[in-house]
Amino acid sequence: RKLLEIHGVPLAGRRIEALHEHTKSSLIDRLITQAKQGASVAYASEAGMPLIADPGFELVRSAREANVAVTCAPGPSAVLTALVVGGLPTDAFHFAGFLPASTGSRKKALTALMAIPATVVIYESPKRVGALLQDAAEILGPSRKAVVCRELTKRFEETQQGSLAELATYYQKGAVKGEIVVLIDRRKEKVISPKDIDDSLTAAFKEMSIKDASAFVSETFDVPRRQIYQRALTLANKRNSN
Repeated sequence: RKLLEIHGVPLAGRRIEALHEHTKSSLIDRLITQAKQGASVAYASEAGMPLIADPGFELVRSAREANVAVTCAPGPSAVLTALVVGGLPTDAFHFAGFLPASTGSRKKALTALMAIPATVVIYESPKRVGALLQDAAEILGPSRKAVVCRELTKRFEETQQGSLAELATYYQKGAVKGEIVVLIDRRKEKVISPKDIDDSLTAAFKEMSIKDASAFVSETFDVPRRQIYQRALTLANKRNSN
């Protein structure tokens, strides 16, 4: 409605319907029926490009299944804008949308993203961006490059780049506001032998606890901390049994 008012387009008896997650099924059926009867249906979003991280794709899918023609007038997209200003590779990217809010589920989602050979794009709430970056540093490796874009195309636009560990520290200092897009660089393939890791852990054990040694070796080799910690426990158990 606001968009039509801004451009001076009168409704002239046309209805505006809100497509929500909990009402989409019945509304989509009704819209498809109207379209097959000759009506034109326009779908717009107040949050950038339609269908990006919103339920509108089900409307398009239903229209395709019903042989209703679909066309698109491209609009603003935070995904593409972040890729353009972020400075990470754009030849291949994976849009992951919003990750789960709970720590455990979020870590599982990040684990599934570990091996994707592309720049990963994530939407996040400003309240959770620090926690997301901390979990990403733990799961994906603290030195993995990343970019955080905030309030893109707006007055207080900000782009921060660095390692996941550096960005996690930065965004845990205080609350931030605005819409957040996080870009995470693809995994860099390294040839690291298990012996290199074992030797580094063994040396670190002389001065550090298992937890601190795992964190140190994880950062040194840019290998996820959880993987190093499991290996550290195995080595420690062998050492104690001898």
